[in-house]
This record gives sequence, C-alpha cells and structure tokens, in this order.
Amino acid sequence: MDSRIAQANKMLKKFGKHQVKLIDYCTPEILEISDEHLSLKIPFNEKTKNHLDSMYFGALAIGADVAAGLLAMDMANNSGMNVSLAFKSVQGDFYRRPEDDVVFSCYQGKMIREMLEQSHQTGERVNEPVSVTVTCPTRDGTEPVASFTLTLSLKVQSPTFSSVEMNS
Repeated sequence: MDSRIAQANKMLKKFGKHQVKLIDYCTPEILEISDEHLSLKIPFNEKTKNHLDSMYFGALAIGADVAAGLLAMDMANNSGMNVSLAFKSVQGDFYRRPEDDVVFSCYQGKMIREMLEQSHQTGERVNEPVSVTVTCPTRDGTEPVASFTLTLSLKVQSPTFSSVEMNS
C-alpha cells in the first residue's frame, strides 16, 4: 500500500476512534489520495445498511463528510498548517439505491488548496462548496448512485503547526 494512503488511513482511524466515533463505526478505508483527489470506501454490511437493504443515508453522509474533510486535512497537514475545519451545509441527490460497498470521491484538491492559501493570507474563514461523487462500483460501475455538495468552511489558525482540528 502506498505510504501516503497508509498514513491517511492511520490518521482517519485515529480521528474516528478519538474524535468522531460514528466515522469509526462505518469503517471507511482510503483507496486513493493525491493533491487533487481522495477516494474512500465504506463497506456495505449490517452496520451500514438500512431496512431496504441499501446503504443507510447516515453512512452515505459520513462518507461524503470524510471524503471532502480528509482531503482538506491531508492538504493542510502537508502544508504544515493548523486548520479549523467544519461543514456549514450539505445537499444530497440520490439516483439509485447503493446495494453494495460504496466509494466516495472528491476531486477538488486544487480548490481546497486555494482556500487554504486565501485563509492563510487573509486570516479569515473561507467557505466554498465541495462536491463528492458516490458510486457503487461492483453493481453500477462508474455510474453515480448519489452526489453531495458540502459547504467546506476552514480557517488557518497558525502556519507553523502540522496538526489539524476538524469540527464537523
């Protein structure tokens, strides 16, 4: 496994165990991470499925939150910035029932990097919509089963620290 993926999974596991236990409960796993993109999988199992035998809305929301939030956290860590991060709003569109493992992908690394730079330069909180695409590859290939738009809100606290604070 790529060391960046392993490090991101370690950070995610620690954050889930100690900060947001619902994340840990859904057992997300980072599949890919770069400066532009993050993909993660949440398994379809007894913990994450609903009474209709599809992935529960709450698990889908957690996946979208983690895909966008962890990409921002990773970028801040790699830049040595201490960031306060939250989501101010969320919109979800559902196209079909996800009835197997679900993959969440966020391709907005460039925009998140620009948000970090803007906040660092101005000292102000920056808010921008971030998109997450949801697929169920084993059943639907690359066809989206849902999409989310979350308003990411971040503020660089101090450029000298490498820790990240996430409040979502």
